[in-house]
Amino acid sequence: MTTPHTTRQRPTVLVLGGTGKTGRRVAERLTAAGRPVRIGSRDGEPRFDWEDRATWAPALRGTGAAYLAYYPDIADPGAAATLRAFAEQAVRGGTRRLVLLSARGVDATLPAERAVAVDGAEWTVIRASWFFQNFSEGILRDGVLGGEIVFPAGDVKEPFVDADDVAEVAVAALTGDGHAGRIHDLTGPRPLTFAEAAAEIARASGREVRYAPVSVAEYGATLGGHGLPDDLVTFLTELFGTLLDGRNARVTDGVRRALGRAPRDLADFAREAAADGAWGRPGVRAAACRR
Repeated sequence: MTTPHTTRQRPTVLVLGGTGKTGRRVAERLTAAGRPVRIGSRDGEPRFDWEDRATWAPALRGTGAAYLAYYPDIADPGAAATLRAFAEQAVRGGTRRLVLLSARGVDATLPAERAVAVDGAEWTVIRASWFFQNFSEGILRDGVLGGEIVFPAGDVKEPFVDADDVAEVAVAALTGDGHAGRIHDLTGPRPLTFAEAAAEIARASGREVRYAPVSVAEYGATLGGHGLPDDLVTFLTELFGTLLDGRNARVTDGVRRALGRAPRDLADFAREAAADGAWGRPGVRAAACRR
C-alpha cells in the first residue's frame, strides 16, 4: 500500500532559456534525476517571453523553483526591472526558489542580481566566466571551423568554465539545500589566453586553429558588416571592452565549494568535443557553419 508521501509529486522546475547552452543542460540533469521540468521559451508549451508578461503566469503555474537565464542579456538596462517583476510574481504564486545566471566582472549585471532578492525568495546567483562551449556551439565556433578565431581579447587571460559544470551547480541550487542567498562565482581550473585556448582546441581536433586579436572597434565593424543592428553592436563592443580588460583572470574555487569537486579543464573538454564531432572531421574546412 502506498502512502500519501510516496505518491506526492515533486514540484515542477521551470527552466527559462531551456533551449540555450546552460538551460538545456539544466533541464537534462533535472529530467535524469526524476524532477518534473517545464521548458520556458518562445516555442515552449506554454509559451514564455520575457517581453510579454501575459506569458509568465501560465509558465509559472504549479512550479516550485525556476532557473532564470535572461534574454537578450542580463547586462541589458531593462533587465533589472523585468527580473524584479518576474521574481515578485513567482514568489506570490509559490515559486520561491530562484536561480539566476549572471556573468563575472560586469557591473551592469549587479542591478539584475539584486532584483531577484525579493521578500520570500530563496535566491541564488551564478556568476560564470566564458563557457568552453562558445568554441563548439557558440559565437566562436565559426572561427574554429575557419581556422582563425578573430576576437578582441588581446593577451588577456580568461579562466574558461564548462557549461556542464555551471548547469550542475544550478541543479544543486534548484534542488538542494545550502545555496539560498549565495553567489556562486564559477571558473575553470586555470586561466588561459584565447591563443592558448585555440592551441588546446587545435591539438584536440587536429585542425589548424589560430587566434587573431583585433581591437574592439575592428570587431564591432565586423559585427556591423554581418548585419547586426547598430544598438546591438554598440552594446556588445562596450561589453567586450569591459569584460576583456583582465578583471576576470582570477581563478575561483566556486565549483569545488558548490559541488565538492574540481572543475573540468579546457583540454579535457576539447578532446571530448572533438571526439563527438563538434568541429567535424579534422582538416575539413566547413563551407557553412551553424551557431
